[in-house]
Amino acid sequence: MNELVFLKLGGSLLTDKTRPRALRGDVLARLADEIAGALAGRPGLRLLIGHGSGSFGHVIARARGTRDGVTTPAGWRGYAETASVAAELNRLVVGALWDAGVPALPVQPSASARCRAGELIALDERPLRVALANGLAPVVYGDVALDDVRGGVIVSTEEIFRWLAPRLEPDRVVLVGEVAGVLSADPTSGAPAGLIEEITPARLPALMQVLGGSRGVDVTGGMAAKVTEMLALAQATPALAAVQIISGLAPGLVRTVLTDPQARAGTRITR
Repeated sequence: MNELVFLKLGGSLLTDKTRPRALRGDVLARLADEIAGALAGRPGLRLLIGHGSGSFGHVIARARGTRDGVTTPAGWRGYAETASVAAELNRLVVGALWDAGVPALPVQPSASARCRAGELIALDERPLRVALANGLAPVVYGDVALDDVRGGVIVSTEEIFRWLAPRLEPDRVVLVGEVAGVLSADPTSGAPAGLIEEITPARLPALMQVLGGSRGVDVTGGMAAKVTEMLALAQATPALAAVQIISGLAPGLVRTVLTDPQARAGTRITR
């Protein structure tokens, strides 16, 4: 089977988002090994990998206000600084993937991304098509982007996936984070938090009341934004089986889910 999977490694999983530029190197190395194992176990599997910026890009972007737009010289310096640290994390991720044997190709979204009033309206997918057609695993990430109205903004990995999905038509999307999936309460609040196994458009309005933000600094909206983006992605991609949100802290789970399309884990988002 020549299956295409969009795989996102969450920034809160790869880094400690409560501290600037704090990489969880052991977690990254294990996930890279699991990805390599899945590719070895399923020769027809193709992966487009994305990752969040975690405590690299989010901390700088929050301090500089980049998500809200860029209009001043100081703001543009912050825009450039955010791009630099986001690319720094990308280099670390790509390096770990290569160390594990994954032929990863870094692809810088800000080189071609363009937004209008905060919404992504252009991104060149041709480098990704060529990479996938030739057995490489392109790696995109949350990055800055020029904006026709606001000057410059932040684009999340989920927004990039949403743009690419109707064009590249993935069979599945897998988001890997710290928690087991979408929970009915913030797990850090002390309130009982059960796993929500399936989300559909009809369930979203009620769920938005319980979906919180991300622990630590997140300028792209936390879990509520992720679920909203993924529902929109699913609705715009008829061939997509499902979006699956799982934990990357459970050893072996990423490999299992990549290897077995029928694996029941985490939360499934469907049309």
